Amino acid sequence: MFALPDSWVWDFWLADDGERYHLFFLYASRALHDPDARHYRASIGHAVSDDLEEWTRVADALVRGDAPAFDGLATWTGSVVRHPDGTWFMFYTGTSLTPGGNIQRVGYATSADLMEWQKSAANPVAQADARWYETLGTGQWREEAFRDPWVFADLAGDGWHMLVTARANTGPADDRGVVGHAWSPDLRNWEVLPPLSEPGQGFGHLEVFQVEVVDGKAVLLFSCTAADFAESRRANGTTGGVWASPAASVLGPFDIAGAQLVTDDSLYVGRLLRRRDDGEWVMFAFHNIAPDGSFIGSISDPMPVRWEGRDLRVTPAAVPSSSR
Repeated sequence: MFALPDSWVWDFWLADDGERYHLFFLYASRALHDPDARHYRASIGHAVSDDLEEWTRVADALVRGDAPAFDGLATWTGSVVRHPDGTWFMFYTGTSLTPGGNIQRVGYATSADLMEWQKSAANPVAQADARWYETLGTGQWREEAFRDPWVFADLAGDGWHMLVTARANTGPADDRGVVGHAWSPDLRNWEVLPPLSEPGQGFGHLEVFQVEVVDGKAVLLFSCTAADFAESRRANGTTGGVWASPAASVLGPFDIAGAQLVTDDSLYVGRLLRRRDDGEWVMFAFHNIAPDGSFIGSISDPMPVRWEGRDLRVTPAAVPSSSR
C-alpha cells in the first residue's frame, strides 16, 4: 500500500521504465481538514518501486501554474507514454476557475528520465469542442468536463489516441457521460474528435478511463460514484465504484450501459498493469470510503484480476478501517 501520513492520496497512474515502476498521484495536505477541499489543492506526486508493493517517494512531478494558466487552479489526473524517440510524455488535466465554474483542459509535460518534467509552452492541447461536447453554461452540470487523459498508441501504427472524461452536448442533463476522444500523429498536436460512446447510458460522467487488452480481450475501465448516476441507474440502488466494459477493440464499441461493477465505492479509480516479472495482470485502486464513512486517501497493493465469462473480476485487497 502507498500512503502519506500528512496528505490524502487519490487518483494515480503508472509507468514502467523497464527497471523500475513509477507511480504518479494526486495529493493534498490533511491540514485542509475537509477532504472535499483536496481537489483544488492537488499537486502531482511521484514514487518509485521495484516490486509494486514497497514505494519510495521522490521529488514531485508537477504543480499548478500561475493564473491565468490553464492549470492555474490545480493539476489533475493523467497518464504517461513514451515517444519512439525516447521522450516521456505526461498528459494531465489542468483546471481553472472562472466566474461560471471549473473548466478542465488537457496539457502535457515531457521528461528524458521520468524524474524531471517540463511543461509544454503549447498547453492546453485539447479541450471540449462544442460541436460534440458540453461546455460550461450550455448544460446543467457543475463544470466543463474534459479531463483524465488516457493516451495510447494506435495498434495499427496510426498515431496516438486520447480518451477523456467528457459530456455530450445532447440528452438529459444527468445522463450525458461519454468516452471523449482525440487523436494525434506525434503526441504534440491533437485533434478533438466525436465521442466513442453515446449519452443515455446511465452515467453523468465516466471518470478516469483506461483501455487494455487483458488475456486477449479488450476492456474499458472507468469510475463513477452513485451520486453521479443518471436517475434511471440511481433507482436500482447500485453502489458506485470501478466499472469494466468489455469492448470489441480498444476504440470500441463500448457497452457502457452494460458495464459491470468491479469494486464497490470502498475503492475508486482502477488501474490495470501487466507485471514485468510474470506477465500477469493486476489492478490498483485508491482506498476511498472507509466502513465509518470517512474518506481514506491511500493506494492499494496490486490485486489479481481474471475473466469470468464477459466479466472482469478482481480479488480485492484489504481496505483500511478508517481514514487514519
